[in-house]
Amino acid sequence: MQPLIVFYPVVIVVLIILLVSIRQINQYQRGVMFTLGKYTGTKMPGWRLVIPIFQHMRRVDIRTKAVDVPDQEAITKDNVSIHINAVIYYKVNNAEKSIIEVENFYYAISQLAQTTMRNAVGEVSLDDLLKNRDEIAHRIQGIVDKASDPWGIKVESVELKDIVLPQDLKRTMAKEAEAEREKRAVIIKAEGEVAAAENMSKAANMLNAAPGALHLRTLQSINDLSSDQSNTTIWMLPIEALRALEKIGKRGAHE
Repeated sequence: MQPLIVFYPVVIVVLIILLVSIRQINQYQRGVMFTLGKYTGTKMPGWRLVIPIFQHMRRVDIRTKAVDVPDQEAITKDNVSIHINAVIYYKVNNAEKSIIEVENFYYAISQLAQTTMRNAVGEVSLDDLLKNRDEIAHRIQGIVDKASDPWGIKVESVELKDIVLPQDLKRTMAKEAEAEREKRAVIIKAEGEVAAAENMSKAANMLNAAPGALHLRTLQSINDLSSDQSNTTIWMLPIEALRALEKIGKRGAHE
């Protein structure tokens, strides 16, 4: 009976050590294992034994993360001071590098994105920044991705969120846009008048070329006037009478 009494405590101690040593790695994680301070492998999802004191394991989340790059003050190439912020999407491609090569990859990515964004804004003018936001964001993504590659980080996308301009510059741009709209309205109106004049000229030539067309047009105009409920009285004279009066007037002038 004495051996059994000694055996039970040993079993209990072993079970406690096993329970304490079990670590669970979820599907979206990888476990970076260190034995006596030395990297000894990356563990896949599941239950893993980690011997206390001798071993240590760091779990790394490999899902895509979104980092909100805080509002940054930057100066464009044409010396305009603006505030800009962005969102950067990245994921860990190499778990051991993200732990061994950099102290805190989350903080490092955020700082790298801030400095890169300020430098990229300083290389372009304000107009280029407003017109080519996607191109500049893609440029920032390439720079950050290349710099973070030794850390085992893959930058998937960078999106510029807000570009805040000074108030006086906003007012100037609003006036410029209004002047541009007025200019366009004047041009459209002038083009419409030219087109109307061309159509009227074509119509006059067609009426003049066809015998009796002008009389028909006159009768149509008179019909339109007669349908209007007004006190207007229309007196019509034959065109021959007007021509006869014109001839009499010319004879009187010669005499």
